[in-house]
Amino acid sequence: MRPSHAPMLAICLALATGIISSTASALESDRTAPIQVEADRLDLDDRAGTAVYTGDVRIQQGSMILTGDRVEIQRNDQGELSQATATGDRAYLEQKPSPEEPVVKGWGRKVVYHVSERRIELIDQAELHKARDTFDGAYLEYFLDRRVVQARSSADGVDGTQRIRMTLEPEGQNSQ
Repeated sequence: MRPSHAPMLAICLALATGIISSTASALESDRTAPIQVEADRLDLDDRAGTAVYTGDVRIQQGSMILTGDRVEIQRNDQGELSQATATGDRAYLEQKPSPEEPVVKGWGRKVVYHVSERRIELIDQAELHKARDTFDGAYLEYFLDRRVVQARSSADGVDGTQRIRMTLEPEGQNSQ
């Protein structure tokens, strides 16, 4: 008799649902949107509380999209989603914070989303677009709820320094 893969599939779906639902809480409609996960491979370690998707990974629910060559999802000791880490040449995360706000977009060679803190780290060739304002550097940290950006020209895992650059558009300027 072959072992059933149903428990493993349920765990994978729960992990994907947990990360997307937590991340997507900015828009109410995101919570009830279908979850779509695409990858070439999945490695699940239930004891370690990890699921690793590899090969052109794309996870979407509503306005939230997370992509990378590799996405690892981790659970804490209570079984709750604690962190999602996307890596690749241009790992990417986007989310619409609220109906009246534009989509926030972030890139880096590594994108780490800390679920309980609703905090995003963009590492190595980091770039953040928030409305018409843009930020670039070695390390960017964005707090979704507080809308706070912190930037650094160097960080662990980054070769050399990457000068911080930002473009801040004046309030009330029309898009061109």
